[in-house]
Amino acid sequence: MQQIGTVWASLDRRKQIIVAGAVVLVFLGVLAMSRLVTAPSMTLLYAGLESGAAGDVVRSLDQRGVPYEIRGGSIYVPGSQRDELRMTLASEGLPANGNQGYELLDSLSGFGTTSQMFDAAYWRAKEGELARTIVGGPHISQARVHIANGSTNPFQRSVAPTASVYLVPSGAQVTSDQAKAIRFLVSSAVSGLAPENVTVIDSNGAVIGAQETAVAADTADDKARQLRERVMRLVEARVGTGNAVVEVSVDTVTKTESIRERRFDPNGRVAISTDVEERSDSARNQSADVTVASNLPDGDGAGGDESNSNATQTRERVNYEVSETELEVHNAPGAIKRLTVAVLVNGTRLVDAAGVETFEPMPEAEMDALKELVASAVGFDAERGDVITLKSLDLPVVEPQGTLAATSIWQKVHFDAMSLIQMAVLAVVSLVLGLFVIRPILTKPAIAPALLPAGVAPEPEAVLTGELATDETRQFAALPGQTAVGDVPALAAQPGADPVDRLRAMIGEKQEETVEILRSWLEEGEERV
Repeated sequence: MQQIGTVWASLDRRKQIIVAGAVVLVFLGVLAMSRLVTAPSMTLLYAGLESGAAGDVVRSLDQRGVPYEIRGGSIYVPGSQRDELRMTLASEGLPANGNQGYELLDSLSGFGTTSQMFDAAYWRAKEGELARTIVGGPHISQARVHIANGSTNPFQRSVAPTASVYLVPSGAQVTSDQAKAIRFLVSSAVSGLAPENVTVIDSNGAVIGAQETAVAADTADDKARQLRERVMRLVEARVGTGNAVVEVSVDTVTKTESIRERRFDPNGRVAISTDVEERSDSARNQSADVTVASNLPDGDGAGGDESNSNATQTRERVNYEVSETELEVHNAPGAIKRLTVAVLVNGTRLVDAAGVETFEPMPEAEMDALKELVASAVGFDAERGDVITLKSLDLPVVEPQGTLAATSIWQKVHFDAMSLIQMAVLAVVSLVLGLFVIRPILTKPAIAPALLPAGVAPEPEAVLTGELATDETRQFAALPGQTAVGDVPALAAQPGADPVDRLRAMIGEKQEETVEILRSWLEEGEERV
């Protein structure tokens, strides 16, 4: 401490300010780095939450006394507590996505609730439940569902309902397949809603997936891919992976045909109606002379000739219709018109006794068996003009070029970027402190060359340590013809004397030499800095 005070007193005002500023900066740097080291490593807890949900999460963190940081729309917490906090907040229903489901119906009471109010609450609950289900996927962060149902209007005929879904992806964009699945999900949950009446929109305002008005038939490329995979799986089961090449070409019908045929058969009659009419007539004739006696009851005129006649007539009318047959055929596009399959399989390589490698194709029996299997797999139809070509040729083995990619040991080690930065800054601060603060203080200044006589070089070990040496630790002796200022050990020759008083007396006697020594020390310190 006495040496530091001596050095400080020997500095001028400018150097004292520089040294004080350097000490303050080093202290602040060490304080900041210690704060960074002791501060916990913050990791992402939630991002992209709505304002209300984010406020509920922050309020819950404040109640638990958990340190957190808000960076934009993201909430960061200490990495050691992230998983525990997520599970704890999830048990409390946080973060809420803002979509309420069927619990909305619990608040409706039987008194004062009209049918219109109940219908509105029901559809709102339906939309909230669908949004909850969609957000449950890992690729969607937010979702809103809107259902337009016009069946509640009593003066309007039944109208097909429609729906729209607004999505905010969590990372990558929503694909067409995912949008198609969401359309089927919404249409299946709403009665009478068709999948083509559901529109899916992303956060950029673009419609995801094409709107399909009908179930489109598979294209020729899709059918060719399906058949190729089927044949490849079948052939590789016999020849092995990489020993077969399959190509399938499908020629499909691209136009719509409608055939209507009407046939009449004159030889075939069909009775369509039968009318039967029956008629009966009866007549009675009596021939006699009219007299007075015929008027008497028992008179002779009561008798005479009498004749009766009956006539019956039946008529039947049958109506026949000529036999007629009507046939209507609709051919939609997508039907297979012609199929072509080409299969190339590898043979076997044989090495003879001389070490010569020869190629041997696959036997014909196996080729015929594979051809039958391929024909059954693709639905071969000779009348349609299908062609199957199966050949066994030599498939050259292509050696991989370049070097194989190997996993580096550094890829298996996980580094935290912030921890590395903190370690680097601490190392730099420690190096600066060691080189420019500690090292100059601990360095031993050498004897000033001005105190040595002409022609005498300073010895390497002739240094001042700042302490009073004894006879056993004497570093240097007086030079010939001169009383050495550095002969400090001579001060301890008189027992019982105070070394400090003797040193002061010696400095008073040799003031010029003392000033030269101090000046050499200051110049040497400036050169090192």
